[in-house]
Amino acid sequence: MTDVTVPRVDAPGSPSTTARLLAGAAARIDAPDVVLALSRDGVRTVHTGGSAEPGPVPRERLHHELGSASKPYAGLLLARLVAQGRVRYEDRAADLLAPGLPVHPAVRRITLRQLLTHTSGLPGLPADFYPQAVPRWSTDPYGNYPADRVVRAFLRARPRHRPGTRWRYSNFAVSVLGHTLAAATGTPWEVLLHQQVLAPLGLGATLLRPGPDGTDATGHRRDGTPLPALDTGGFTAAGALRATPLDLLTFLEAHLGAAGPQDPSMTAALTEVVRPLLRRGWRHAHTHTLTWFHHPSPYGPVLFHAGATLGQQAFLGFRPGTGLAVAATATRRVHRKDTFVATAYELLTETP
Repeated sequence: MTDVTVPRVDAPGSPSTTARLLAGAAARIDAPDVVLALSRDGVRTVHTGGSAEPGPVPRERLHHELGSASKPYAGLLLARLVAQGRVRYEDRAADLLAPGLPVHPAVRRITLRQLLTHTSGLPGLPADFYPQAVPRWSTDPYGNYPADRVVRAFLRARPRHRPGTRWRYSNFAVSVLGHTLAAATGTPWEVLLHQQVLAPLGLGATLLRPGPDGTDATGHRRDGTPLPALDTGGFTAAGALRATPLDLLTFLEAHLGAAGPQDPSMTAALTEVVRPLLRRGWRHAHTHTLTWFHHPSPYGPVLFHAGATLGQQAFLGFRPGTGLAVAATATRRVHRKDTFVATAYELLTETP
């Protein structure tokens, strides 16, 4: 196990209350590899542990699969493109993807904002996704469903609800958003995300595909069996990112105003994605921003997003009013007694 307290960079530090807090939290998470990283006003504390023996590359410097925790990056990209005037939130996705092609009237009405905020009326995944995925559910459910198939599924879709009227979490919708932004800008998604988000924020250890040998964390089944790297197929925007926990903190710190001088469109985008936007659930008790879940806490609002792949989990969260950010990763997928998300959420909401 390793504890390190650093002012914006990785350097040895003396034990602290925060380090002990992270060590206690990590002990509650059952996974071969665990990283809990906390930043307070730019001062970082990182704890690593787990049931497996550490490898030659420190856990906090391995690329971890983010799964759905990739979506805040897609949201920041959309917000920046809007701030640059290249697209609008109200633009209709079908018009950008296939102008003039006949589609269902409800599909024609779906906007970029609705795709990102899970209010498009689309299901979580396309209906024809499951027949090819179920036989490979525990090994490679997404790899045989490429980008062109995602786009075709969208253009022939029949939304279950009128766009803009109901919230339903949808990997399908956010994936369509990625393909739409690529079409609207004439730039492949990977290049677009790098140019507009990763490079400007200095996220050099955040990737859209596996890194060089030995630099990626290995996911595990519930029984501890290692898993190969996840192939997200055509669902790249919804869950393909891999990042080191240190890069995750850099991403979160940017939302807290710690990224240094920025292009005005990036500043506008970072401001936009933290603004409360909609409410959902029983009596509209749950608040969301453009891309983050937004909850109250004893120390003010918290914004967060979690993600999981076949064998890994990730959690990202920050408190805008207090300068606190929490990034967490684990190399085992959810199991019956899983405490990963609850533990990371508690660090975010209950740390003074």
